[in-house]
Amino acid sequence: MVAWLTIPDLATVLTEAPTDAIRNTFLLGVVYGIGGTAFGLAIRHVGYSLTYAIAIGISCILRTLTGPIVKGTLSVILDKPGSHWVIWGIAVGFVGTLLCGFAGRSKEVDLIRNSGDKSSFSLEKGLPLCLIAGVFSALYGIAVNDTGKPIAALAEAHGAGHWQTNVVYIFCNTGAFVTTALYTLFLGVHQKTMKEFIRLPDACAGSLARNYFLAILTGCLWYFQFLFYGLGHVRMGSFKFSSWAIHMIMLILFSNLARLAMWKWVGCRRKTRITVVDAIGLLVAAVLIITHRNHLGEQPAAG
Repeated sequence: MVAWLTIPDLATVLTEAPTDAIRNTFLLGVVYGIGGTAFGLAIRHVGYSLTYAIAIGISCILRTLTGPIVKGTLSVILDKPGSHWVIWGIAVGFVGTLLCGFAGRSKEVDLIRNSGDKSSFSLEKGLPLCLIAGVFSALYGIAVNDTGKPIAALAEAHGAGHWQTNVVYIFCNTGAFVTTALYTLFLGVHQKTMKEFIRLPDACAGSLARNYFLAILTGCLWYFQFLFYGLGHVRMGSFKFSSWAIHMIMLILFSNLARLAMWKWVGCRRKTRITVVDAIGLLVAAVLIITHRNHLGEQPAAG
């Protein structure tokens, strides 16, 4: 729907789009859907915080460097003025992300200790799932920015301008939907829970309408993060490869700021609270470092 609203001659663009670009973008979306499933499973074993930190940290580094390495342009990029700022920014962001994860895990341990509940923590099961989620998330970035680039270029030629990436989401997001839908159907049949789509079990609190509303809201928020990512990516000039790093770092940063605002760290040890504040400081520094490089890139070249 968003592509239809923002891409002129959408039907023509879809008809003229290269078949191999459509196929590869769709297939990478399918793989990304598997990564999303692995992410959810990892949370069961190592908790939300560690899963997010490890998976997003891997995605940040892998996607940011994979494109330039595969294209053989990394050395050219690193030769440009201010390139070292980007590398430092990515490194600082990665450390901050991991620190957020450790702080989150420390918080979970503190709350479990206070409540007396047993922890189901299992690094042996959770870590491989985190790795899968992180690698497959990076592949989604490749689908949007690399394999889908010919489709976006065609949309730009038809006057889409900065909205060009919206046409790529038709294929990669559909791929992710297919994987997720198949897994959902499998779970529904295997666990005999398909009827919960139309009626909640008596033991469940809340209402079915509220659950559908929250699911729809979540999907809209999930989509719009990529809508704005696409608008920012096309404006990044020769350092477009760093846009994914900024996106991933900001995911971690604002999720932790939201948790602070909602007093989610109450009841934790002072050491845990200090760790998360330090981690947020590193994430802010990472964004400022990368932004400083973009500022340098806008300055006239010497001579």
